[in-house]
Amino acid sequence: MRIVDRVFLMAKKQIREYIRRIYTSLISCLKKIGVTYKSAKLRYRIAIPVLFALLLWYVFCLPRPLFNVAYCTVVTDRNGELLGARIAADEQWRFPPPDSIPEKYKICLVEFEDQHFYRHWGVNPLSIGRAAKQNIERRKIFSGASTITMQAIRMSRGEKRTFGEKFIEMILATRLEFSYSKDEILNLYASHAPMGGNVVGISAAAWRYFGHDVSQLSWAEAATLAVLPNSPSIMHFGRNRDQLLNKRNRLLERLQNKGIIDKTDYELALSEPLPFQPHTLPQVAPHLVTRIYLDRPGKETQSTISKHYQSQTETILNRWNAEFAQNGVNNIAAMVIDIEKNEVVAYCGNVDFENSAYGNQVDIIKASRSTGSILKPLLYCAMLQDGMLLPHQLQPDIPISYNGFAPKNFSLLYDGAVPASEALARSLNIPFVVMLRKYTVAKFYNLLKEAGMTSLNRSAETYGLSLILGGAEGKLWDITRIYTGMAQSLKDFNKYQRYVKRPPVTYILDEKDEDEDAEVELNFTDKAIFSAGAVWHTFEALTNVNRPEEIDWRSIPSIQKIAWKTGTSFGYRDGWAVGLNSRYVVGVWVGNADGEGRPGLTGARTAGMVLFDIFNVLPSAQWYAAPQSDMKKVEICPESGCLKGMDCPESETDTIYIPKNGTDGAVCSYHKIVHLSEDLNYRVFEDCAGSRGIIRKSWFILPPSWEWYYKQQHPSYKVLPPYSPECLGNNFTKQMDFIYPFPNAVLSLPKQIDGSVGRVVFELAVRTPDIKIFWHLDDVFIGETHDFHKLEYSPSIGEHKLTVVDENGYSISTLFRIK
Repeated sequence: MRIVDRVFLMAKKQIREYIRRIYTSLISCLKKIGVTYKSAKLRYRIAIPVLFALLLWYVFCLPRPLFNVAYCTVVTDRNGELLGARIAADEQWRFPPPDSIPEKYKICLVEFEDQHFYRHWGVNPLSIGRAAKQNIERRKIFSGASTITMQAIRMSRGEKRTFGEKFIEMILATRLEFSYSKDEILNLYASHAPMGGNVVGISAAAWRYFGHDVSQLSWAEAATLAVLPNSPSIMHFGRNRDQLLNKRNRLLERLQNKGIIDKTDYELALSEPLPFQPHTLPQVAPHLVTRIYLDRPGKETQSTISKHYQSQTETILNRWNAEFAQNGVNNIAAMVIDIEKNEVVAYCGNVDFENSAYGNQVDIIKASRSTGSILKPLLYCAMLQDGMLLPHQLQPDIPISYNGFAPKNFSLLYDGAVPASEALARSLNIPFVVMLRKYTVAKFYNLLKEAGMTSLNRSAETYGLSLILGGAEGKLWDITRIYTGMAQSLKDFNKYQRYVKRPPVTYILDEKDEDEDAEVELNFTDKAIFSAGAVWHTFEALTNVNRPEEIDWRSIPSIQKIAWKTGTSFGYRDGWAVGLNSRYVVGVWVGNADGEGRPGLTGARTAGMVLFDIFNVLPSAQWYAAPQSDMKKVEICPESGCLKGMDCPESETDTIYIPKNGTDGAVCSYHKIVHLSEDLNYRVFEDCAGSRGIIRKSWFILPPSWEWYYKQQHPSYKVLPPYSPECLGNNFTKQMDFIYPFPNAVLSLPKQIDGSVGRVVFELAVRTPDIKIFWHLDDVFIGETHDFHKLEYSPSIGEHKLTVVDENGYSISTLFRIK
């Protein structure tokens, strides 16, 4: 406990006793010099308050803190290795004081500056006498007699060196000795001693002059730093090198003569040369160092970064950057999160930090960029969780338009219908727009905000359905953390059968977490933003990601099973990739900081390649177990992906686990019981089958507009046979559907090269293609088609009704508007 604390804790009775003793001693002294009791009593009344005031001043005379100076911002990795530093506000390289200083430096410093350091209380009377004698003999100030404690006081005050200042230093030095231990005083001195130029303190000097941490100082280096503050302006590495070298070697000789170092250490130390120029400080994770500098200036911060993985990730990014730069793509960012520890282990905000030509100093990890398709897994997971979707439920993949918004797939092709899991794996746009319309934009918008997306600064209505296709901006930091939260939900549920409420992902190593083996109290909860069952199905779908139109990812040499998703923004401005196993989540962004798009800048071809390289340097991990206790076992129609319906064939039913709410999901409506002739060539009814006979059969039937595209991609799909001629009058099945225009579509007619008005191409899907179709616009006949049902026409501006009639009298209509 410090002496000042002892004073405050001292009982009143003890204080009175000290005053009484002082009074008694004072009266005794006064009597010896002939002062009477009466005069002594008068002087006592004056002297005691003065003495008490001096005592109080002495107790509180030491400034708190002792050094009121600016420090560098220093950032280390989780093991204490230096990542980087930013210079102090006063342009000095002055690191914050460390917890301790090396023993070698202590020995060198005490031997050189103050050999009686451990035997005095801040002031050495022998040194004062010796200095006085030398100064008188030389008739100039040759020696200051300052102890290490007094020098620490002098450095903290920064005043001119005068006799009066020296007296104040002596008083404050004794006070410092009462408040601090000897090791603490050495630390204060070592952390603030001038080391030449704008380098202050041994921590900064060790890096600037020797290129390594202060804990790794050799005897020669420790001796150099011990003698350097003696005359830092005269002796410097860049000038007067011989003086500095001789002074260092003399100190080493004294250490050897006293047996502190042996002959071998002495000779090795003498052979070490002085550095010729300062070293540059490490520049690992420079964008993170800058971010911490802005948030926590002047402090030493231990980050969660693993310098090993950080360096490997930076090497990967630099290698790919050299390749992408040939196509004018100049920036890459990536981060790696440890799922279990909830910590960032690699943070690469950009590449080539020293180059400012292409915005390389911009920290892309915290920048808002167009998300592309990277949010699709979140919608898929949310709909699974709410029972609005089953894992493999068919979704439409046909041309659509909602209030003028007509999305297209990246390939510009359509499958007619596709399982939701496959739509996610292939990142098809149209099925997800349909899904978002069903889930509602407002609900998905609120979910994203709850999950941690901080860049949604407009209303849900402003984003509309484009929200799922990159209509919003997201940050790599937020998106990677959201995927981490999903992984944590699944992992925690598998481990505890409950969810764990965790603090946000961090890159600052909290002091309470330094002991990795310590027991951590978990905050359990029964709910999570994403349930374990829904997350597991989402990750399973993402392990089958396949983008053959962009890249054959299976050729990438990765030995790990990972779930991954890519995204590409409109105009090829942003390439995204997020991947995970059960241990790490990796997020990657590729593009240009200024937003310039480049041909070929897609998520799979750029960010995806970087993602797999990063996973190749990370430890592999076992895949997630299925959280069966968070799911229910049901029978599924394998063709539609819906719950088994009454008309689904018994022999074709699959049994799978789905999220619990999925038991109220869609029941298969695509299998229908149809009546066929015995030769299966015609559909018939009982009253018109005649000699053809009649059998009942379950048939997989898609809507005409789906079927038209579906059968092109699935040759095994069987179209319903036509009705027998005897049964045409009883045809109640939908025979055709419009492909274009969409219901209530808003169309524009571009001008042709010759200035004439362009045409709209109407298109129809028909179950029996060779049938004749008659087309009517606003009840006016405009043409007929046969086999290929497309018709060009130039409607006038305004609203129109398009009607088609087949030769059997079956008709359908749709409305559209020309603007």
